[in-house]
Amino acid sequence: VQLVESGGGLVQPGGSLRLSCAASGFTFSSYDMYWYRQAPGKEREFVALIMRAGARPNYADSVKGRFTISRDNAKNTVYLQMDSLKPEDTAVYYCNARAFNVYWGEGTQVTVSS
Repeated sequence: VQLVESGGGLVQPGGSLRLSCAASGFTFSSYDMYWYRQAPGKEREFVALIMRAGARPNYADSVKGRFTISRDNAKNTVYLQMDSLKPEDTAVYYCNARAFNVYWGEGTQVTVSS
């Protein structure tokens, strides 16, 4: 089982990034997919959720209206489009899969700084 995040990097405030999480080793379409993040010295926190069929995305209040989660079950991939980025969005972003089991990726660093 693998969840591999990509797309992180350094971006200026107000910029955009698109994170991807490629899944393998399990039936991706049967799992709800989450994005979490963890900033230095802080607890890991929920960012966004998309249910297995792609319906009912849910977001943390801090990212609502700026981030968009989506999934492509044919490609076994979940995405996080991040727009209007702020310095407080700086964190390691983790992909998480939940259904019969729980799986985590290794994370990708996002740094928002001028």
